[in-house]
Amino acid sequence: MPKSMGILGKKIGMTRVYSELGQAIPVTVIEAGPCRVLQIKTEATDGYSAIQVGFAEKKALRVNKPLAGHFQKSDSKGFYFVREFRVNDPSVYAVGQDISIDSVIKIGDKVDVQGTSKGRGFQGVIKRHGFSGGGSGHGSMFHRAPGSIGCSAYPSRVIKGKKLPGRMGNDSVLRKNVMVVDVRSEENVVLLKGPLPGAKNGLLKIYAKY
Repeated sequence: MPKSMGILGKKIGMTRVYSELGQAIPVTVIEAGPCRVLQIKTEATDGYSAIQVGFAEKKALRVNKPLAGHFQKSDSKGFYFVREFRVNDPSVYAVGQDISIDSVIKIGDKVDVQGTSKGRGFQGVIKRHGFSGGGSGHGSMFHRAPGSIGCSAYPSRVIKGKKLPGRMGNDSVLRKNVMVVDVRSEENVVLLKGPLPGAKNGLLKIYAKY
């Protein structure tokens, strides 16, 4: 993953905005931050440099006792999402510090966005890999099957990596060089150009590129 500071966000949905020339730009609306710094990790204590942040506050009664003690160090009740960002110099951050969207990215920047794609369950080769399938007539007897997959006398096995039915989606996806169209810090909202992985209300990690 990229080694740079970023912010956590929740995918709201997609819409469009218009440029000064009247061109329609498709954008994904993200509720990003504020994120609370929960822990600072260093080479000396943890073997790597990173900061741990929390996003989307939740009630204290929904937090178990071990996590409640961890959140209490940063004067926080609790968060639904806790993630880490690898940074070169963690000393510039402090436990309990709030990170807002406008302190991380600006309009015109390019960012990397990581999310979990929609889960499609167990799918066949036509939906999963785009196979064309067989004829649609009644006498075809071959409609949506993958067809022959093995070899004959040699090597007498199925080659590794063959495109077959299986689980589709629910994978970690990283989109690089996504353009920041607009930053609305008073609403904790950022507009990023184009579609992004995941369903509505899904968690996204936005990596700033310095």
